[in-house]
Amino acid sequence: MSLASHLEELQRKHSDLARELDEAMNHPSVDDMQIVMLKRRKLALKDEIEKLKARPTQH
Repeated sequence: MSLASHLEELQRKHSDLARELDEAMNHPSVDDMQIVMLKRRKLALKDEIEKLKARPTQH
């Protein structure tokens, strides 16, 4: 998998988690722990995306 396609996949997953988190936060019956777990997963994806973007390109 190329770096660009890997980044695209991570960004897609990050967007999906953002939508899932928004839905969970707007639903009164969602457990607070579930929201915390979604936020952590979203942050971990963001960190991984930033690491890959900061990696020097190799030709």
